[in-house]
Amino acid sequence: MAPTPSNRDHSSLPCLILITGLMAAGKSTVAQALAERLPRSIHLRGDLFRHMIVNGRAEMGFELSNEALAQLRLRYHLAAIVAREYLAANFTVVYQDIILGSGLADVVRLCRDLPLHVVVLCPSPAVVAQREANRPKRGYGDLAWVEQFDQVLRRETPHLGLWLDSSNWTVDETVEQILANLEQARIIWSEDDLQ
Repeated sequence: MAPTPSNRDHSSLPCLILITGLMAAGKSTVAQALAERLPRSIHLRGDLFRHMIVNGRAEMGFELSNEALAQLRLRYHLAAIVAREYLAANFTVVYQDIILGSGLADVVRLCRDLPLHVVVLCPSPAVVAQREANRPKRGYGDLAWVEQFDQVLRRETPHLGLWLDSSNWTVDETVEQILANLEQARIIWSEDDLQ
């Protein structure tokens, strides 16, 4: 089913729109396209903080070392600080990163005093595997990892915000769906929801 286009005026923002999902789910492309549709916006890429580490960068994979977990938490913390500063300057922040499992609740806690919207892109594992095979960079050590990461997404990640199966949508259709349902993506802070 194709998304319904939205005629809503989004100039009432700024807000923080977090886009998460698996590697190769389309986060970067969708986040950039969404930011381009908003009147005063930035695209904050979470992996930027990882790439800044010149020496001592921990490897990210399905099983994370203590150091990798510490660096991931630092990355989320830094992104929240940067988002907060851009929001204070009246920019809408489209923040894109891989935030799965309990990490999503942790990031929501970091941003609990901000106008936060969460969008989880969850195309089917088969679509993610196909997208991974068709792109020049490789995020998965093995395509079997796609299923494992998908299980973490669907079974261990708190069901917060707007979850979209974008398997059959274009980038523009996905952006339209986000804009049309932005209110559904809004996070109303409650510690009970994060348990």
